[in-house]
Amino acid sequence: MRYFVVAVGKARAPYADDLQHYEKLLSRHARVDVIEVADDDGLERRIPERAYVCLLDSRGRTYASETFAGWLEERRQGGRDVCFVIGGAFGLELPGADERLSLGPMTFPHQLARVLLLEQLFRAHKILAGEPYHL
Repeated sequence: MRYFVVAVGKARAPYADDLQHYEKLLSRHARVDVIEVADDDGLERRIPERAYVCLLDSRGRTYASETFAGWLEERRQGGRDVCFVIGGAFGLELPGADERLSLGPMTFPHQLARVLLLEQLFRAHKILAGEPYHL
């Protein structure tokens, strides 16, 4: 399975180190392509064709980590890559998204949301592998 994370803005400190850390950990389980764009206008052009598109949105569906792992397994069995889209500081409307995912009811900086997403992808793969996932 392949994940794409299409996000507005270039990763900066203090988030860049955490992103690299989780990208490295996750690379043992799945292929992850992080695509950074300058602004919201560039997002839709970078979404891979045929990918299952999941927009991160505070109004979206929330999952417990174990349930999120099951959700990812369903996507894998469906045979489509998953593209997570993270807008800029003011959010994003993406009418063509297959699903909206919330990391919780609180608002997070969009770069921190990227870190949280990669950590949860890594955790989900540990859960699916039956390995301990509390770091």
